Amino acid sequence: MIRTALYPGTFDPLTNGHVDILRAALPLCDRLVAAVGVHPSKAPMVSVDDRIELIETVCGPLAAEAGVELTVMTFDNLVVDFAREVDAGILVRGLRDGTDLDYEMQMAGMNGAMAPDLQTVFLPARPGARHITATLVRQIAGMGGDVSPFVPDAVLAKLAGYLD
Repeated sequence: MIRTALYPGTFDPLTNGHVDILRAALPLCDRLVAAVGVHPSKAPMVSVDDRIELIETVCGPLAAEAGVELTVMTFDNLVVDFAREVDAGILVRGLRDGTDLDYEMQMAGMNGAMAPDLQTVFLPARPGARHITATLVRQIAGMGGDVSPFVPDAVLAKLAGYLD
């Protein structure tokens, strides 16, 4: 039986924090689905196609090295419904601090009530990545700041095209 884990997020943009959590999730599964959330009411900085490409480019080699199949998809419905669509039994969530834990515990409770067979797994961010948020990266990049310490090189190159 293939163990499929789902790692959902907006990944706008993909950060070193996202990569850190994805890398930590690889030993837990045979297949990892990175699910890029698409919300019509939100205006992302990075296009959906570019987010998919960046996850595949940056994280594909990590997954291959770990012997894990990486699939990158979009979703626009409830995470629990999408988890059922991809046959995921594990929902991966990253934690940076206590605030994340409080919010994620509420989400895990709600998701558990809707999908009791879906197990939420919390993975702590490494200390060097705990301060990184995509929101702050977008703000810094939008104001012309240097985001190179917070994103992979491929993301940095792609962001340059968005900010020109």
